[in-house]
Amino acid sequence: MTALLVLLLACSNENEPEKEVVYDPTPYQPNLPWYFPDQISLPADNLLTEEGVALGRMLFYEKQLSADQSISCASCHQQEKAFTDGLQFPQGIDGGQVNKNTMSLHNLLWVSRLNWDGRSVSLEEQAIGPLTNPLEMGLTDVDEAVLRLQATEIYPPKFFEAFGTDSITAEYLLKALAQFERTLISNQSKLDRYWRNEYEPTALELKGMTLFFTHPEASQGIRGGNCGDCHLGPFTGGSADAFNGFHNNGLDQDSELEEGLAGHTGNAFDQGKFRAPSLRNIALTAPYMHDGRFSTLEEVLVHYDEHIQMSSTLDPLIQEASNEPINEGEPIKLHLLPEEKDAILAFLHMLTDSTFIEDERFSNPFAQ
Repeated sequence: MTALLVLLLACSNENEPEKEVVYDPTPYQPNLPWYFPDQISLPADNLLTEEGVALGRMLFYEKQLSADQSISCASCHQQEKAFTDGLQFPQGIDGGQVNKNTMSLHNLLWVSRLNWDGRSVSLEEQAIGPLTNPLEMGLTDVDEAVLRLQATEIYPPKFFEAFGTDSITAEYLLKALAQFERTLISNQSKLDRYWRNEYEPTALELKGMTLFFTHPEASQGIRGGNCGDCHLGPFTGGSADAFNGFHNNGLDQDSELEEGLAGHTGNAFDQGKFRAPSLRNIALTAPYMHDGRFSTLEEVLVHYDEHIQMSSTLDPLIQEASNEPINEGEPIKLHLLPEEKDAILAFLHMLTDSTFIEDERFSNPFAQ
């Protein structure tokens, strides 16, 4: 990023002098806490720059990226809902709906497999899906949006600032979107502040934290909520190691299992497995599960506690987890006490990051 190319266009109206546009991108330095992993998912050919991130933010809120110019990425990924939409299924152009719940967008810098079924390996690749899905944003081709942006006064100079050319391409459009999404970092929840010695949890929150991260062992008198077996570490999400972050969490029996990860790998062993999402800001992202079947966190807890469905690909970590002795042939249950459920819920609310949903760096630039 050392070149300093000068020049180019300017936008403006006839009464304003032309502005000089410079290509001298500034590396973007995210402010990361010490307890976040060093291993990130960042393509070498799309490093973060201030100019690329700023352009990506504009594009994220740009309705010209949908076929009828009625919706943007932000229509389904709303900041106040931790970049979800509050619906069971997202609402696309012409009332179209896909059959998967909108995933929250945060801390994607560490995610190596995207979508509920893991089919995308990068944000650049993932973005093509909703842009061209006829049930979502409906473009026949990303170049359709490129031509619209190229015809504007505002975007060619912005692309020049970010990528050194005012000839807009689909590749640069997707790269800019990906850069912005990688800056959506949530690290100001109560849990973060607790780890930084800036917050003293309540007794209920501490109990919930312990239960969350504990695998129960009834034979040893160890009680746990079994959540942390799949929702790992500081991100409370699935493992970033290949497909290890995908699980069948007992929603359905064999006859009702969706393809899930198997739709991508072709392996029957992956039937019904979906990515374990990060639970950060989970109190803001209802409804829950890949198909949005649960409306509240209480319903989610009841599922894991009492209604696990047995199937051939059910995760072993769920099959062997119970706070009471497991008797052969009996339904799989956690046997959580009411006060333990209350504690886990209190901990889940510790994951809410109000700073994240109010951060102006992530907000609609056209609304200011």
